[in-house]
Amino acid sequence: MATRTTRARALNDESLYAYLQSKEPPEHPELTKLREVTRAMPRGRMQIAPEQGHFLALLARLIGARRTLEIGTFTGYSALAVALALPADGRIIACDISEEWVSIGRPFWQRAGVADKIDVRIGPAIETLQRLERERAASFDLVFIDADKENMDGYYEAALRLVRPGGLIILDNMFQGGRVTDAGNNDFRTNVVRDLNSKIAADERVDRVLVPIGDGMTLARRRS
Repeated sequence: MATRTTRARALNDESLYAYLQSKEPPEHPELTKLREVTRAMPRGRMQIAPEQGHFLALLARLIGARRTLEIGTFTGYSALAVALALPADGRIIACDISEEWVSIGRPFWQRAGVADKIDVRIGPAIETLQRLERERAASFDLVFIDADKENMDGYYEAALRLVRPGGLIILDNMFQGGRVTDAGNNDFRTNVVRDLNSKIAADERVDRVLVPIGDGMTLARRRS
């Protein structure tokens, strides 16, 4: 049985992380190139880690996802990872506030042969989600939330209305770099995530688990 010390070491040990990377499946060449380009950007830390990309792709395949929604696309690494996992008729609606960021990823999507699977919606995500609800958009199989934390609760509630019964909602950055455990840290973003973690932990509308991958990812499956 793993001890608390062993688990903490596994989360922070660089040699173990390198070992994890060496045992992951091969990364698509365009994913690797996009990740390297994004990492060099001033805000490159906003990009998900490669193991998270593998994880999202596996989850999409596990539930047979065909229609997915991404709230927060940045340069498009996660959208590319999921698009590669979708069947030929699969589609992603990708929401972001910045065409400049998304435009970085478009050539990589094109070269990977999945650009036609990704429908980008530029603008405040809350407004895009409201529009999808008004349009009575067909239920999504999977929703990935990786956007501004100030609106996370609103994104989660909208996702619950848009995802099908049995569909999956995935939320990123639920550890906030460890700040959620710091009682002395009361910045607004951290408090929003703390409150949402507590809310989801008690939310009987979903089956849920918080997993220590990346900066913490919550998986919430909408119950029937």
